Amino acid sequence: MLINLSSFYKEPKYVYLKIKMELVALLSTGKGTWGQVAGLINRGEWDNIILIGSEFAEKFTTEKKHEFLRVNTSQGIVELKKEILEKLQGKIQGTEVALSIASGEGKEHMALISALLSLPAGVRFVVLTQEGIVYL
Repeated sequence: MLINLSSFYKEPKYVYLKIKMELVALLSTGKGTWGQVAGLINRGEWDNIILIGSEFAEKFTTEKKHEFLRVNTSQGIVELKKEILEKLQGKIQGTEVALSIASGEGKEHMALISALLSLPAGVRFVVLTQEGIVYL
């Protein structure tokens, strides 16, 4: 993160902050979406990594320490949100998380975002671009 302190100094001064956050990522369907999640995991420095997905998503592998929360993505959105919320209880240490929803569909995204906000936890959307990890 880059903070411009030019309003406090005559010449521009910058302070670089290295933010470490907890990464929460949805693993679902979508061609190439697991690559996005893998890139975020491997290129970021995370305090904690929580992966959420169906039984199929348990096939995802990474060498970095993480926790996988298996959910039934075939259920309705209200039930899915409740299940995600129950499984996230006590897992988030900070007040906000970096969230990747590059994988999955709208129902899963809404259930996950709603569950995180219900904890409560703030959300910063995160993506991997050619320039690196970007918080949206």
